[in-house]
Amino acid sequence: MYKLLKQEGNARRGELITNRGVIKTPAFMNVATCGAIKGAVSAQDLKEVNCQVMLSNTYHLHVRTGDENIKKMGGLHMFTTWDGPILTDSGGFQVFSLAQLRKIKEEGVTFSSHIDGRKIFMGPEESMRIQSNLGSTIAMAFDECVENPAEHSYAKQSCARTTRWLKRCKTEMARLNSLDDTINKEQLLFGINQGCTYNDLRVDHMKEIAELNMDGYAVGGLAVGEPTEIMYDVLDHVVPVMPKDKIRYLMGVGTPLNILNAVERGIDLFDCVMPSRNARHGHLFTSEGIININNEKYMLDDSPIDKSCNCPTCRQFSRAYIRHLLKANEMLSHRLCVMHNLWFYNNLMTEIRQALDEGRFAEYKREKEQILGKRI
Repeated sequence: MYKLLKQEGNARRGELITNRGVIKTPAFMNVATCGAIKGAVSAQDLKEVNCQVMLSNTYHLHVRTGDENIKKMGGLHMFTTWDGPILTDSGGFQVFSLAQLRKIKEEGVTFSSHIDGRKIFMGPEESMRIQSNLGSTIAMAFDECVENPAEHSYAKQSCARTTRWLKRCKTEMARLNSLDDTINKEQLLFGINQGCTYNDLRVDHMKEIAELNMDGYAVGGLAVGEPTEIMYDVLDHVVPVMPKDKIRYLMGVGTPLNILNAVERGIDLFDCVMPSRNARHGHLFTSEGIININNEKYMLDDSPIDKSCNCPTCRQFSRAYIRHLLKANEMLSHRLCVMHNLWFYNNLMTEIRQALDEGRFAEYKREKEQILGKRI
């Protein structure tokens, strides 16, 4: 259940109440694709960086180790030892990104595994069963992720198919949650809005799926290469027609500036691989801007990555040492950098929530916009 606590303009401060705890929103979900953050970061480490929600990948867990095996291990929470909320995506984005390897029908999609080439079929029912086996707190509906840009006519057909698939997901989820051996009988289900960058399709599709009374709603198919201004324009059109009493999730977004602008427009939930992926290459977020720790000027720098940061990395290690680890290809460099960037993102969300609580989000956004995108 989503509870709206406060609003400043369109920006919202709220809570999503789940059977694995309360998610304070706006929130950023840390992406643990295969049950762990890339960069040698475990589920337990996420507590050190103030993570609220772990996001794992349905497709990848299905093809490697297998969701049925994970169910035998007690589900994803027991498997990973993470006791907080877990969101699993539907697998749709991964399936449709295998453009040369898949075939779409009304029933679902047949595609080839990227690991061994074996044929796999996934449709709404299969996606729900996999996510039920994983026992996640929140499951995402199986949707068609259309290549962007796409023809208006095809995007419209895709929206209609996504709606039909959503209805099938809802029916199957209800059946699964009624079974005796289901790990999480209170698993939540979010619907996904599609429509490429066509505002008319986005609005019509959102109105259509809003009638299905899902546990939450996501905006999918953005942040896939379109200009930022177009993404914001889509949000300006679609967010006003999203149910006010449901949580709103912008999938795959993004940079700190993207997050600030989306919060301003009324989005509550985010995820992105950017903080961990960039960290592994030495690109680090700080309170003064973005630094590349690989640069020679940090060779003898004994200061932390960010003097105002309280993450485990900044409390103990210098820029010089972290740069040395990266240059020496030591795995510890990835771990330390990822821990820092995740802490930065989660702390950013804490500051956003605090600013909303105190009625000064607009002021906070103006201050941060001058800093967050700056490269030092």
